[in-house]
Amino acid sequence: MRASGDDPVTFVPMSDVSESGQWVHRQTRSYREVRNGYTCFNEGDVLFAKITPCMENGKGCHAISLVGGVGFASTEFHVLRAKDCADAGFIFQWSIDLSLRRKAAAVMTGSAGQQRVPASFFNTFTVPCLPKPEQSKIAEVLSTVDSAIAQTEALIAKQQRIKTGLMQDLLTRGIDEHGQLRSEATHAFKDSPLGRIPVEWKVKTLDSVAEFVTSGARGWAKYYSEQGPIFLRIGNLTRKHINLRMDDIVHVQPPTSAEGTRTQVQQDDLLISVTADLGIIGVIPVNFGAGYVNQHIALARLNSANVSPRFVGWFLGGHQGRQQFDKLNESGAKAGLNLPTVRSLLFPSPELAEQAQIAAMLDSSTEALTRRMDTLRKLRHLKTALMQDLLTGKVRVTPLLEPAGEAIA
Repeated sequence: MRASGDDPVTFVPMSDVSESGQWVHRQTRSYREVRNGYTCFNEGDVLFAKITPCMENGKGCHAISLVGGVGFASTEFHVLRAKDCADAGFIFQWSIDLSLRRKAAAVMTGSAGQQRVPASFFNTFTVPCLPKPEQSKIAEVLSTVDSAIAQTEALIAKQQRIKTGLMQDLLTRGIDEHGQLRSEATHAFKDSPLGRIPVEWKVKTLDSVAEFVTSGARGWAKYYSEQGPIFLRIGNLTRKHINLRMDDIVHVQPPTSAEGTRTQVQQDDLLISVTADLGIIGVIPVNFGAGYVNQHIALARLNSANVSPRFVGWFLGGHQGRQQFDKLNESGAKAGLNLPTVRSLLFPSPELAEQAQIAAMLDSSTEALTRRMDTLRKLRHLKTALMQDLLTGKVRVTPLLEPAGEAIA
């Protein structure tokens, strides 16, 4: 089909492709609108971002299922078109390979911030000369993993949206005696310093339920060790949830003085970042073991007979809790929170059983999301390994091309 006039055709600006080579948003323009001033491409072509930092970040896509059989894109794309002896999917997989992108970055030309990969780069970059059927099979294997990654990413995004909504509902409306979310249509609510909350709930300060609130001290670098108790820093907290990040661990051999005793954590301790990025929350989990906090973290040990520390953690880490830290920032507390301010933080207080139920539901949602993200990490590692093996010809897929043998009666 040859487009003309007001015929709709595919249009691909740089913003419509992802850093993993996915075409994330599809749109059309009239042929008349884009026929001049844009890069033209055909069905099956590969788009490769030429400008920094889009190129280094992996932007591009395999252009298939075009409207009108033709497409137009930003002039900041190179168009790679497969010859008769090559498979376009194989070329696409090479186009998103990290080693190719690194070599392309090394030959960029132009001024800082406007550097581009010259088209001549593709005249010198070599790939293994594999038979076309084998190229096609490699592309099929890798695209299957790509599909699994994309599906998992979509599920994670959906779960994150659900969790955000769940937090908002549970931490402002709670759960009634029938296990249902409360609604102002069916339950009584009241105004409070934290906004509208169920009439059954009270508003308390952290100090009213804390056995003590403390923070670490400076000078612990001299206690760093190859092994021993964990030394918790702001990097071990995350805004995504109240569980601790354990991918960047520092160990210490702590002092035996009161300083070591004062800053040692135990199960259910509430951690709050009090410098730089204020109000990141963590809660010490079961069986955490020995650990200590540095000077950038406040430690609040709550009386668990009266309050669920994980409920309080979820609230302070959620939208309503975040609003308190935002107000503190606006009032000039960006340099840091002092311990009296930490003690004055507010949270809603339902009955203890309801707090525990809400915390358990949010914990369960986080665990499901974490499992899904673990799956995504494994898929990405698999994709990287397969690309290194298959694209280079290190591992051949020729056995997959052989027809299956006949069954023996």
